Amino acid sequence: MIEYQLYFFSWSKFVNGFVLEFPEFSKLPMIGSRMSLLAISRKYATSATNVKERLVIIGTGWAGFKLLSKIDTKRYDVVVVSPRNYFVFTPLLASTCVGTLEYRAVTEPIRKHAKNFTFFQSKCEQINLEKRQLTIRSALEDASYDEHIVNFDKLVICCGALTQTFGIPGVKENACFLKDIGDARKIRNRILDCFEKAKQPNVTEEQQKGFLNFVAVGGGPTGVEFSAELHDFIYEDLSKMYPELMSKVTITLIDVAPKILTNFDASLSDYAAKKFERSGIKIRTGTKVLELGKEEIKLHGGENLKYGLAVWATGLAPNPLIQSTNLPLDPAKRLITDGYLRVLDKDNKALDNVFALGDCAVVKDAPLPQTAQIANQKGLFLARTLNNTAKGKQLESQPVFSYKEIGSLAYVGDWKAIASLRIRDQKVHKAGFQAWILWRYAYFSMSVSWRNKVLIPIYWLVASIFGRNTSRFQ
Repeated sequence: MIEYQLYFFSWSKFVNGFVLEFPEFSKLPMIGSRMSLLAISRKYATSATNVKERLVIIGTGWAGFKLLSKIDTKRYDVVVVSPRNYFVFTPLLASTCVGTLEYRAVTEPIRKHAKNFTFFQSKCEQINLEKRQLTIRSALEDASYDEHIVNFDKLVICCGALTQTFGIPGVKENACFLKDIGDARKIRNRILDCFEKAKQPNVTEEQQKGFLNFVAVGGGPTGVEFSAELHDFIYEDLSKMYPELMSKVTITLIDVAPKILTNFDASLSDYAAKKFERSGIKIRTGTKVLELGKEEIKLHGGENLKYGLAVWATGLAPNPLIQSTNLPLDPAKRLITDGYLRVLDKDNKALDNVFALGDCAVVKDAPLPQTAQIANQKGLFLARTLNNTAKGKQLESQPVFSYKEIGSLAYVGDWKAIASLRIRDQKVHKAGFQAWILWRYAYFSMSVSWRNKVLIPIYWLVASIFGRNTSRFQ
């Protein structure tokens, strides 16, 4: 009897693995085998076989990464689909654009933070909820033709969002975005290229001013922190290499809103604006961009602004994958979920096996901003909920998601920052050097690995003593 059970378990494991790799064989009958139902049917978890449910996670951003790191892979057959095999610590991404930190200090390899799961470095192109299948295509450069099907029992959609361009001509072609390591590397090279172009012989002074006008579009935390980091890089490091060009340098922050950092308290927003003015950063609020050319920005009112680098940080746009699901969306084109993060269908009923979180989803009647902090908390919540469900606890008997606001931070340059914190149900606002200490400590402590907890302060120390690296990498 024991030998039969061992044989049954081994054969079942083999069949399930075979169907995972070759899902098209799941449609073939297996006649005369008592184990056939285990491989052919979609009912992976039964009392007879105790086979784990397959949990498929789309995305490796804040929500997906936190979910993966906390989900119990002993109770779920976890499959992750993402075009990148790493997690990016986005709050410090602007620092990598200028060499304050190196790229490796803000990335975490996905495979190191969970065990016993399957990872496909692929892009999800279609979700079929009726068949419980995903159509995915390899994201590798030499295998773009590789398309296959992934089946699921439970699906978690956390594919994030794109950068909002508002359909403005030339933005996608000429602007730099700041959402991934590749973007940061492109920006870093472009900054150095602008200075080298300005140093070329036969370049006029007017051309130099154009090359050395660095523009950030978007007055939120991303645009502000990038402008602050760029200011430090130029005036602390590049000024020693190109002293004759410093009088030609301009940093311009453009936003259509009447003021920058509108998500912060007015006193903190005003502090940041005054700090930028003292540092020579031009703030142009209430200004709309009509077109972004290769070397010139066309502004509302007929003004044309020459530039060398334009970083676009104007908020988030919906992911096309979400729009292709034919599920109801909110006005911001996000999936709508209940308090357990289950996706709601057209009849306003929760889909028991489909969840959504992060920038691509919103809880019904409880809208929250699309931030890393909220995505992080949702990922932890869903992991805890699913782990309890796998242990036999009913989903509805567990508490619904509740966001706990911690606070917001933003770096404004010259070792100064602003902080809006919630302490004992009260808002506390800080600005200046103390807030900068808090800003650094908070992001250091939030780093998800001991490796980066070591690397980040080391790079900070090296940059403060020896300066930032000004090498241009291909």
